[in-house]
Amino acid sequence: MSRIAARFEALRREDRGALIPFFEAGDPDPETSRAILRGLPAAGADLIEVGLPFSDPMADGPSIQRSAQRALKAGADTEGALAMVRGFRAEDGDTPVVLMGYYNPVLSYGVERFCAAAASAGVDGLIIVDVPPEEADEVEPHTRAHGLDLIRLVAPTTDEARLPRVLAATSGFVYYVSITGITGTRSATSEQLAAAIPRIRRHTELPVAVGFGVRTPQQAAEAARVADAAVVGSALVDTIAASLDEHGRARPDTARLVLDQVRRLADAVRAARKEPAAA
Repeated sequence: MSRIAARFEALRREDRGALIPFFEAGDPDPETSRAILRGLPAAGADLIEVGLPFSDPMADGPSIQRSAQRALKAGADTEGALAMVRGFRAEDGDTPVVLMGYYNPVLSYGVERFCAAAASAGVDGLIIVDVPPEEADEVEPHTRAHGLDLIRLVAPTTDEARLPRVLAATSGFVYYVSITGITGTRSATSEQLAAAIPRIRRHTELPVAVGFGVRTPQQAAEAARVADAAVVGSALVDTIAASLDEHGRARPDTARLVLDQVRRLADAVRAARKEPAAA
């Protein structure tokens, strides 16, 4: 059983959802980024999503765009992201790590070479935002050969005819993009989530994670109540940005501020199914 499947199975037995924090590898600098990654499991992260910095992240809003730019300016690249995961995996053999990014860096690296390197580093799954199911044969044979889950995005606009096709090419979990648009700009309502998640579940037994607009502990709790996981990204990279000094450099408390925020999110997710939903 993969680390991702094992983690969701354990959470299912506990009857609680997962918290999946996102941050960009190398933002705002390699040392701070590594400190955030190392601290996430103790702060309450159940799975971790690490962004591969890219200069044209078209699905991401301003917060994550700026995060990627800071990382690239600090020298981040694909090799550095893999090395960071490798270092983390030497200390933590249990927490699943998913890389999220775009096809250009993967293609430039070499798809088969990238999948082999990711698996060797201890990566468990990939989200490649701009590779649709119609082009899955460029990636999926290599992810399967190296034991990597290929996690796909489902949007509110994914209709009943297309949904089975998307899900057929998905493993690990389903990432539900809860809004139409880019990350961090607005949030889905509880009513919208309550209608969308059962529709996805009719077509798959995979866990469903909700992202693109989950910012607060209350929103994370709502997502974990109706789905299997809440993904929080823009709110965390906003905390990184707000912590930087006037020269854009990390302060001594940058990593701590992010990890404290993750703890608040984790507490809300863990309590979500023990409390009645908000009216």
